[in-house]
Amino acid sequence: MDLLLAPFRYEFFSRAILVGMMAGLLCGIMGVYITTRRMSYIAHGLSHAILGGAVMSYVLGLNFYIGSGIWGFAAALLIQYLTGRKIYSDAAIGIVTTASFALGVAVISSYRQFSQNFEAALFGNVLGVSPNDLWVVTGVTIVLLSLVFLFYRPLLFWCFDREVAQVHGVPIFAMDTLFALMLATLLVATLNVLGVTLIISAVVIPASIARLVSDRFGYLMIISGILGSAISFVGIYLSYYLDIASGASVVLLSTAIFACVLLTKNLQGRYNKRRLPPLSTKHLP
Repeated sequence: MDLLLAPFRYEFFSRAILVGMMAGLLCGIMGVYITTRRMSYIAHGLSHAILGGAVMSYVLGLNFYIGSGIWGFAAALLIQYLTGRKIYSDAAIGIVTTASFALGVAVISSYRQFSQNFEAALFGNVLGVSPNDLWVVTGVTIVLLSLVFLFYRPLLFWCFDREVAQVHGVPIFAMDTLFALMLATLLVATLNVLGVTLIISAVVIPASIARLVSDRFGYLMIISGILGSAISFVGIYLSYYLDIASGASVVLLSTAIFACVLLTKNLQGRYNKRRLPPLSTKHLP
């Protein structure tokens, strides 16, 4: 028992578990909207765009969350603006995110004085989160979950059929803007935890697993949120004993679970087909 509880003797590990579980919960719930709307590209691109904000925050001596948050909100709103100006959404995402990412890379290559705190934005460092990070992620979790609860029905309409939603009085542009800002907030809050390179997996994989298990939207959100939180807990816990990066441990575990669920569903489908009685032609004309 002492061996199993050994990691929790360290304050940084307990803090990492709490932050990781909250980040997994948020990524799981938001991931249902993202995968249903097929917005994985914008989530991936926006996480790279925020890198530019992280770099500029460091150079200008600004707080990471303030600088990255402003940059992320601006990038999300600019994508929305370009999309409304006869530019396809994927093109708008590509233009804004690659330009922002390139700016970050350009500053990195010329400045050459970045700390490990900035490297966490690239690769994630959940075991290095500070008490301030814990409070930030807690606040963002409360705010985003409250928004999901308050705007559940409008976002549900918006998610499945924009035209029908508009007929029923749902303000489409307002929902587009709201969700873009919610997504930017999620990415900024979890960037230090999971990093640019791994965050999209935490958003997409739990929601994809939930979709294999259920077709009901409400259940999808519950299953995906619980899965994201549980996988983060187990992944970070295992990383202590396996001596590997915690972010990579979480992603590899979620991928393994996805593969097992997919394989199980395929085997179950084949088994059910074999049990079906053969089609009889006795009563056919």
